[in-house]
Amino acid sequence: MTDDDPVLHRRARVAALARAGQGCGYILYGAALVVFFYGLIAGFSRGVSAVVVAALVAGSVILAPAIIAGYAVRAADRADRDADW
Repeated sequence: MTDDDPVLHRRARVAALARAGQGCGYILYGAALVVFFYGLIAGFSRGVSAVVVAALVAGSVILAPAIIAGYAVRAADRADRDADW
């Protein structure tokens, strides 16, 4: 395949978005974990609970499609490499 293949450009763009989404999702999970332990030590208030839940929900909404897109890009690359379409 050539470098001006629009499919490869789109696949690279999806791969970059998937990596960014995975990074953002894992950061949100980490933030939820940190805030949870803060609440465990300092006491759970309504705000702490809201932040933990919001971070977990947002992380899940962002991370799930990013993981699926990452697997799809890797599968497409593997299929191109092995000529297994």
